[in-house]
Amino acid sequence: MIAGAEHSTHAVAGSSTHASPFRAHHFETAEQQSAAARLGMWLFLVTEILFFGGLFVAYAVFRTLHPDVFVNSAALLDTTLGGINTVVLLFSSLTMAWAVRCSQLGQQRGLVLCLSLTIAAATLFLCVKGIEYYHKIEEGHLWVSQYGDATDLGTFNREGTFFSVYFAMTGLHAIHIIAGIGAITWLLVRSLRGHFSPQYYTPVDVVGLYWHLVDLVWIFLFPLLYLVG
Repeated sequence: MIAGAEHSTHAVAGSSTHASPFRAHHFETAEQQSAAARLGMWLFLVTEILFFGGLFVAYAVFRTLHPDVFVNSAALLDTTLGGINTVVLLFSSLTMAWAVRCSQLGQQRGLVLCLSLTIAAATLFLCVKGIEYYHKIEEGHLWVSQYGDATDLGTFNREGTFFSVYFAMTGLHAIHIIAGIGAITWLLVRSLRGHFSPQYYTPVDVVGLYWHLVDLVWIFLFPLLYLVG
């Protein structure tokens, strides 16, 4: 009797252990795995904030040393394209938040639609940014244009200081956008396979946190670079 009871107890425990096919073996419960994933993402986001924080400090230093250069050089940027990209990213943040909500409610079609819209918005952002980069290259406004002739320091082009900061900050942000597109595409593939449900949506949640940070960084970049004057 006791052996049979123990056997049935182990059977129940075993069935609960394998209740979720997406729970790693080293987590006791799905809730524990979800909490660990969120904590890991928040720690990663802190390192990202520190990373971009260093860039903002560099911006502040150069802005203080060359205020006129930054004001005059910012006027060369297209605020219309920058504004469009701001609206696009805000829209993508909305669709990503909506995707998380759809996954919580088990709305499969809504999840697929919102993830697709987020990817489309992110791709549009990169296309607009590519147009901006093309215009700056055509106009000769590159960080390498800081010196017109390496043998003659008298040809120093002070606009290069601003555009060095501009391309560094927006370029690294664009890399994060590309990484976000990759992560959201992974979510889209999994959502099409029906992997997410109200009981399991942690990947959508943590990727959403990352995407909101990427959007937030641009909210600071746009006024600092485009509206600095």
